[in-house]
Amino acid sequence: MYIIIDCGSTNTRLYLVDQEMVKDKYEVAIGVNSTVSNGNNQQLKLTLTEAIKSLLNQNKLSLHDVDFAIASGMITSNLGLLEVPHLIAPVNINDFAQHTCEVEGNKVLPIDLPIIFIPGVKNDIGEATWDNIRKIDLMRGEETQAIGVISSMSLTLPATIVELGSTTKLIHINKEGAIAGSITSLSGQVYAAVRKETFINSSMIDSDSNTQDFYSTDILKYAYECVNRAGLLRSLLFTRFIQFSLSTTAAERKFYCESTIAADDMKLFDEAEEQGFSLTGDIIFIGNSERCKLYQGMLKETKAIKNNIISITNPEEIAMLGIKGACYIAKNYTHEHCI
Repeated sequence: MYIIIDCGSTNTRLYLVDQEMVKDKYEVAIGVNSTVSNGNNQQLKLTLTEAIKSLLNQNKLSLHDVDFAIASGMITSNLGLLEVPHLIAPVNINDFAQHTCEVEGNKVLPIDLPIIFIPGVKNDIGEATWDNIRKIDLMRGEETQAIGVISSMSLTLPATIVELGSTTKLIHINKEGAIAGSITSLSGQVYAAVRKETFINSSMIDSDSNTQDFYSTDILKYAYECVNRAGLLRSLLFTRFIQFSLSTTAAERKFYCESTIAADDMKLFDEAEEQGFSLTGDIIFIGNSERCKLYQGMLKETKAIKNNIISITNPEEIAMLGIKGACYIAKNYTHEHCI
């Protein structure tokens, strides 16, 4: 029996696993952002320690009933519990099991429980220079989700995983089934900032109607053309302008705004091909159902993609990918202590 720790920027999820089956979970509203706010990781350490104890207590278990915890995500960064160096792509899924970092109990948390840290992955660019910064990319946490996809699904390789969250991340799986690299944009956070911090948001709100589930291929195409010709920032502003110039609904304007973000993200696919990532196999979209549908539509309309497309949108199924990835590593890891 072991505990999976999935630590992000603002939230951490703990899963109690026995025989690769999730028995229970526990979530706390803390992540590595607390290290930035506090200037140290003491609050993160204390909260995670209490969360582990609470998870065990609600299942009437003690530390002696658990073999170890296995952790992934930003917890392995300089803002987390222990900075673990990235593995350099390409990385076979079995390489993760051989390069995990096991820490004895009481070393990083004040609790007698060994913790296995899963390293992230970075692109192989040689020496980083200003000339090749477009090739730089990193991941922490997404690799575990990708392992869950690779180990549990029968894919046509090479494949591309598109993770739509606070960032948009393309992960290339080569024909050998290894993680060959990634390309990331800040799209999710940019959209959130537009909604929260700009007056554009007022053009997307209508208390009298539902702005969800709206879709328009025509608006999608117009948004793509605007971004292509005028750039993203000016195109975002059109969300406001069209409210007073065209007969439109809040749902249409919201869809337009979201489409401009998706249109800009199509450059990721161009970058992927330029860097040698093949887009000939399966494309797996992971994220909110509306956003997955939008990106698939944008991809088909602008890139003439005819690949087999798989969507994973159910929150529980998405969570299970990371769990499956961590379970795969836990089952195969070699006991190598790093501190």
